[in-house]
Amino acid sequence: MEIQEISKKEEWEAFLRNCYPKTFLQSWNWGEFCISMNQKIWRLGIYDNELIGICQVVKVKAKRGTFLLVEHGPIVKSGDKLEIMSSLLPYLKKVAYQEQAAFIRICPIWLKSDENIFKDLGFRKSPIHVHPEIGWVLDIDKPEEDLLSEMRKTTRYLIRQAQKNPDVKIIKRNDIDSLKTFFDLYVATGKRHDFAIFSLKFIENEFKAFAQDNQMMTLIGEYQRKPISSAIIVYWQDFGFYHQGASLVHKIPVSYLLQWEAIKEAKSRGAKYYSFWGIAPDDKPKHPWRGLTLFKQGFGGRKEEYIPAQDFVLKSKYWITFLIETIRKIKRGFA
Repeated sequence: MEIQEISKKEEWEAFLRNCYPKTFLQSWNWGEFCISMNQKIWRLGIYDNELIGICQVVKVKAKRGTFLLVEHGPIVKSGDKLEIMSSLLPYLKKVAYQEQAAFIRICPIWLKSDENIFKDLGFRKSPIHVHPEIGWVLDIDKPEEDLLSEMRKTTRYLIRQAQKNPDVKIIKRNDIDSLKTFFDLYVATGKRHDFAIFSLKFIENEFKAFAQDNQMMTLIGEYQRKPISSAIIVYWQDFGFYHQGASLVHKIPVSYLLQWEAIKEAKSRGAKYYSFWGIAPDDKPKHPWRGLTLFKQGFGGRKEEYIPAQDFVLKSKYWITFLIETIRKIKRGFA
């Protein structure tokens, strides 16, 4: 088994087109976004006579320390996963030592049954999640009437109420200027729910990376010409991803219609799946995402549970990160 860097976008994207589960966090354009944020990346191909897996690696330089991050990877099409990780890990360790990283963090979208693979290789569970470890995915390769009938009754009713309201309008935009409207709502949402938001530069650079291939769209929901709901959706390969959302507190169910329009847009682009991104665990009724989870599940779909983020410790500095992140997890109510 051999590890080589991949330099051709066509080879990278063609491989991912035949994989499931998949994520835009391993897409070529996500790598371009990371580069635009002055992050160093490696696009690695795992070969066993042919390309059987890919792994996009990002060097993260944070106040708490430097580490290598693999977001939702590696993506593997075939082969023994333990053997693949056994071949990949020495390569990652070599890069980590060259970059003076304290640890390697991998957040795979592999089923939980594969968790022992990382344990056998010396990884330990990360103190925090980097990306949601429980996803909610809707199969949309079916008629709209069927999708509506499979929704929660209340969700379907609220969509139809918003459709009937002449003061409600959903606007779809592909221009970067639309992000200003989203960001104003995003700031208000962050204050209301007490979470740290990404910077406008972060969101603009991300938009530029994906919009060049028409893979990102801003949806804005208005009531009486006032924006009260917005979402940034990634449309990549056969998926639509509900990536970022923001809204004001309002009695009119604009957010329900906005989400339905995002799903229909995904269908019109030939997508087979729509990812609502993360949801709260069933056994944590006070989880900060509980309300948002009920909203997402109302549209129908199924749960996908992934392996928790895994850390491979290289230097004692890691334990500073471990302490900081453990405290942060408790303060945010995720413990």
